Amino acid sequence: MGGRMAEKARCVLGQTTVEAAIALPVLFILVLMLVQPAIVLYDRMVMEGAAWEGCRLLATAQTNAQGSCEAFVRRRLSAVPSVDCFHVHGRECTWRITCKGDGSSSHVSVSISTEVKPLPLLDTASALLGLLNERGCLEVKVSATAETKSDWVQDALGGSDPGEKVGEWLHDH
Repeated sequence: MGGRMAEKARCVLGQTTVEAAIALPVLFILVLMLVQPAIVLYDRMVMEGAAWEGCRLLATAQTNAQGSCEAFVRRRLSAVPSVDCFHVHGRECTWRITCKGDGSSSHVSVSISTEVKPLPLLDTASALLGLLNERGCLEVKVSATAETKSDWVQDALGGSDPGEKVGEWLHDH
């Protein structure tokens, strides 16, 4: 009777090993499929925050501040690791930042784009789905647009140029 129990236990252990050999690769692929979207989501969150902060900077700037806005946004984007699966930063940095407008404009906008190298196994699936560009990377883009002053403020002030306001005040007194 003891021999049959030992034989049955060995059979169950063998079955568990076979099930694990099948389940572990499937589990690994499922985890891998969840990691790539999490990376892209993190990138988008950081990029959107940087774009909105750039809009805020442009809206308060009195002159052309696109250069300082771009430097400000790049500093915020340093929260994204310079690892190809987060942001391709090889020979040439793939951050593309466009800042438009200033405090005298009615609207300001900041657009940011970058490239992300897909993780192994997902690169093949992404290529088959046509999600990759010519360099084999995913493109991530965000943009933010904001009004410099609300319409009611523009109407109440009679415009947005501070120089005109000072001139009007000096002529009135």
